[in-house]
This record gives sequence, structure tokens and C-alpha cells, in this order.
Amino acid sequence: MSDDFIPIDPDRLRPFVYEDERTVSLHFDISATQSSMRRADPTLLELAYTRAMMGFLLVDPDPRAMLMIGLGGGSLPKYCHKHLPAADITVVEINPHVIAMRDDFFVPPDGERFRVVRGDGATFVAHASRRYDVLLVDGFSYDGQPPALCSPDFYAACRAAITARGIVVVNLHDEEPECSLCIERIARAFDDDLQVVTTGGNRIVFAGRSADFAALASGFDARWATLADAHRRTLRGSVERFMRIGTPRGAAAAR
Repeated sequence: MSDDFIPIDPDRLRPFVYEDERTVSLHFDISATQSSMRRADPTLLELAYTRAMMGFLLVDPDPRAMLMIGLGGGSLPKYCHKHLPAADITVVEINPHVIAMRDDFFVPPDGERFRVVRGDGATFVAHASRRYDVLLVDGFSYDGQPPALCSPDFYAACRAAITARGIVVVNLHDEEPECSLCIERIARAFDDDLQVVTTGGNRIVFAGRSADFAALASGFDARWATLADAHRRTLRGSVERFMRIGTPRGAAAAR
């Protein structure tokens, strides 16, 4: 995110697939897994951070319009396409080589309620022609999260792109000082209406225009009981963190 950052043309940045008997993974280099798919269940959310990002279901279990920035191996789009049948889903991916690998990861074909659009996520959000109930930001390259996806202007555009009760979910690498800087920028854009959950090497930020995150702690049992079985299985590993959401900035829940 430094001022002297020189972006690499996404047309030249080619990911590769690594396969073993159990999983198929997407990588830009072998040291970092961008996405992982279990062969036996391609729509299962294999990585902990993707399961944590689905915590928005505790606030809105039935979104009708979703925007996702970053396709990767399609873990979140596939899960939402299968388990949220009322949702209209748009996925924006800047790298054509990632899009070309969608069949390797069983990403659904474009259709009436699902589409993958090649484009710059920050530009797409800034010029959004509709409002979304849920906006998931999970755009990374080999060098981490692009500066355009963690600028004050981008987070302000995210707020403008969601409905009055909409939720923005941002996946951040838990690396300092960049991570805390991004969280502070999100906090300013959303007037401190946010919560943070830490899982592994990621911090997941939930923010909204008027989302009542504080109500999660007092009403957790009722919200949990109404979730579909698939969602409860997905969120089970993060349940204690979500139960404690409502403390300032999710600090107690995150650590």
C-alpha cells in the first residue's frame, strides 16, 4: 500500500493449480494458498477465513443481491450460489487467467442469477448501478491486497454501494501495520459501525450503514436457530467469536 507501489498487469499474472488426492488449490506462488477446494465436496468452504466471512448470515440470512470482489477459486460464489438460491450474485475479477480457470473449480456458469464479470473491483464498486445487500471483498494478487481495494475512497464507495441495511465483509491479511490501517479506514467510512473477527492469519471486518452488530450478542441464540443446517455447519468453527460480537470493534471476540 506504499506510494511507490508499482502494480503488475493482471493480464501477465498467471496463477496455477496444485492438486493432491484431497484438494485442488489455486496459487500465485507455492507458499500461499489463494483458494482451496475439496474434491469430495466442491462447494464446501475449505479455508477458515471463507467460513468466517459467511458470518454476515447472522445479520442477513436471506440476501437478495450480492456483489463479490475477487473470484479466486470461487469458494464463496459457489457456496452462496448453492445455499442462497434467492440471491442474485455478481462476481468481479480483474485477472483473465483466474476467470479462465473457473471450470477447474466447478464455478457455476453465468446465468440469470449468477455472473462473473471481468473488471477492476474498485472501479466497479465506484460506478455500481444498483445497491447490494451483501458486498464481499476478497481481492488478492500474489503481492497481497491491491492498494485500490483498501483505500479510503474504495471503502466510501463500498458504503454507497450497499442498501440501507446492507453489509460489507472485508478479508484482510493479519499483517501490521497495514491491517490496522485498513480497519481504521473502514471504521471512518462506516462511522465505527463494524466488528472484527480474527481467524488464523486473517482478520474479517463486518461493516454496515446501519447494521445492528451489537444485537448479535443478545440475540445470538435466536439468530443461530433460524439458520439452515448447512450454514450452521459452516459457521460452527467461528461460533464463539460471533457470540461475543457486540464488544467494541470485536476486540474481545477477535483475540
